Amino acid sequence: MRFEGTSAYVATEDLKVAVNAAITLERPLLVKGEPGTGKTVLALEVAKALGAPLIEWHIKSTTKAMQGLYEYDAVTRLRDSQLGDERVKDIRNYIKRGKLWEAFVSEERPVLLIDEIDKADIEFPNDLLQELDRMEFHVYETGETIRARRRPIVIITSNNEKELPDAFLRRCFFHYIRFPDPDTMRAIVEVHFPGIKQRLVSEALRLFYEIREVPGLKKKPSTSELLDWLKLLLVEDIGPETLRERDPKKLIPPLHGALLKNEQDVHLFERLAFMARREGR
Repeated sequence: MRFEGTSAYVATEDLKVAVNAAITLERPLLVKGEPGTGKTVLALEVAKALGAPLIEWHIKSTTKAMQGLYEYDAVTRLRDSQLGDERVKDIRNYIKRGKLWEAFVSEERPVLLIDEIDKADIEFPNDLLQELDRMEFHVYETGETIRARRRPIVIITSNNEKELPDAFLRRCFFHYIRFPDPDTMRAIVEVHFPGIKQRLVSEALRLFYEIREVPGLKKKPSTSELLDWLKLLLVEDIGPETLRERDPKKLIPPLHGALLKNEQDVHLFERLAFMARREGR
């Protein structure tokens, strides 16, 4: 099983090497990078390329590791026992399988996505160490042990909101998705907008990378935001000439709400425009 990218996902050579190395080593692939660089989509495209089922576990701040294994609904069982429900005789009726359980018993070797693991508390990765290492866990309520039929391909994403424990990192193959250079970004744009006018792409990319280089920017626009912006430019029929304008009054790009996502960054550009107007007097 080798990942060579897909027609809908531009994978750099080092990313393909990382995915295939993790598959060969049968270790989780830990992917970090700026938000919007395609970390989550990678799992979808790996599953698509390998013809494997995809199981997604999106982590929240309240998510506990045990939920990935199973959850026992004792409250419902107690209520049903009070109502005389026959289901209470089998405790399995009150056990809900988690995403790891689904991955372990899958008929085909699945791709398991553990998305944004750094959102959970600091103990979350440690609580999964044994299960991801041994590919088995014990269900205490039924006394059974769930073992993986085939070791799933595990892809874990992180936005670096929290440091992950060393013991967890040691068990992963790590890859950092660097922000795409202009040539890679052109290829990504072409995938999403086949046949788009290259003059528009050139001007949009020039302005996009200029914005990312502005000192003091709180949130740099990402790949997904560039694609949203290009879509709006096409819908509104805004040509490259408009993007090329150097009028200090129009320092903020058209439809900038797709690129600048907080008031601090908008105010920064407004201050820069004000300073440019003063210098131009």
